[in-house]
Amino acid sequence: MKLNTPFIYGTRPLFEAIDAGRQIDRVLIKNTLRESLEELLTLLRKHNIPYQFVQADRLNRITRHNHQGVIAFVSEIEYYDLEKIIPVLFEEGKVPLVLALDHITDVRNFGAIARSAECAGAHALLIAEKGHAGVNADAIKTSAGALHHIPVCRVKSLHSAFTYLKESGLQIIAATEKAEKIYTSVDFNLPSVIVLGAEDTGITRDLLRMADHLVRIPMLGKTASLNVSVAAGILLYEAVRQRNPKVRI
Repeated sequence: MKLNTPFIYGTRPLFEAIDAGRQIDRVLIKNTLRESLEELLTLLRKHNIPYQFVQADRLNRITRHNHQGVIAFVSEIEYYDLEKIIPVLFEEGKVPLVLALDHITDVRNFGAIARSAECAGAHALLIAEKGHAGVNADAIKTSAGALHHIPVCRVKSLHSAFTYLKESGLQIIAATEKAEKIYTSVDFNLPSVIVLGAEDTGITRDLLRMADHLVRIPMLGKTASLNVSVAAGILLYEAVRQRNPKVRI
């Protein structure tokens, strides 16, 4: 099995890594240990570290060392606290531009989106703990290193994050092919969150209901939709165009 992300195995090394402040992307735990690792599970919940119970053979395929039923993948990047970033942006006189991703599971798409977001000057990427592509070496490579420069905020619930963002004065702009409004009709000069969903299922219904604007990119050919990373670039650079009228696009 080929691994692109460094990992830690064993319960004590994982405790020590978390105490030392290392960023953990996710943890796999042998499913028969649900009742015996409550201290570890409490620590993972405290630090908002995603974990999953799996069969022993999955752990054994990763390493033959004495993993004690626990393997943790070390994050390639540092995650940021959304509720610390937004106030600082306002204090610095900036107009926040956040890109939120709902169930983008393809690593290369995620990396390409991060690259476009960083190039367009977005202030943060927002992802959920579960149901999202891992931030691994492939994602870093596809992003051309952009994931080392743009803050990535990983939250337990996008719904709760959107509630906070709306209360902070940001408008939610959701891209969906079912929308009537064209993306250029929205005022991106306002503090904004651009939301993109998976290419097959789109943005989940509860998040669509929270949106202030539903927008679409016109499709003039026979193909029904764009690759999600291309759609991200179009929407981001509409924000660039509106916010920087002296910049030629």
